[in-house]
Amino acid sequence: MICEEVLKAVFPLLEGVDLASCMAVSKQWRSLAQDDYLWKCLCAKRWPSICKRPNPPTVTYYKLYQTFYKRQHCRTLLPPRLSFDDLEFFIDVWTEDRLIFSEVVPGPVLQTGIKIPPAGICDMLRFHLEGPEYKMTLPVEPRFKVPLSQTVSVSVLVGRKDTNKVACIINKSMFDYIDRTAFRALAFDYLDFSPIYYFISGIRAWISLLFMEDGSDSVIDVFGIEMDFCDAANSKEEVLWLLDMLDWR
Repeated sequence: MICEEVLKAVFPLLEGVDLASCMAVSKQWRSLAQDDYLWKCLCAKRWPSICKRPNPPTVTYYKLYQTFYKRQHCRTLLPPRLSFDDLEFFIDVWTEDRLIFSEVVPGPVLQTGIKIPPAGICDMLRFHLEGPEYKMTLPVEPRFKVPLSQTVSVSVLVGRKDTNKVACIINKSMFDYIDRTAFRALAFDYLDFSPIYYFISGIRAWISLLFMEDGSDSVIDVFGIEMDFCDAANSKEEVLWLLDMLDWR
């Protein structure tokens, strides 16, 4: 993990677009890049007079920058052409070479998610699951246990019922980060977009194993799976637009 002092020295040198990209790298980078002083400096470069007011704006400088930058560079999106009813997700999880989870998940099931978190999960994970942020989750039934001494990997494909085409979201990526504070094991892969969207790159798909302790530090008890696309898609409509741009075969 890069030292915070190094990041704090580099982030003030970045432009807004680059600083926003840094927020999608990790929780540490996001926390540091959200420092409103950095965004105040960027606002002062672009709109110097806004920072001369005796009272600060009612929103953060980050939101202020984001709002006006989007107005200049983004058009209003039309409703997505895809629906979760059109989609099904193929999720496979391995420990070493042994398949431990393999399901075809209808889009509406992933969208509905885990309505009632199971008893016994930690408060931080419960708060995350019950929070207002858009998320795609899947209850794992029956649960499975994963020895942390083994390599665990995952693949996720998504299929379109309307065209019978399939796209790859995650291709045999490793769960190489275990966050025991949040009780999540994370893996990611970069999305492969259609050639007509050549200007889009570097967007990651994240998948998490949601787990509880089973009394052993060397084993996790998995009760759910979560998938998201970091800061690139934070609503149902944005997720569907992103999926529509994938390289469908």
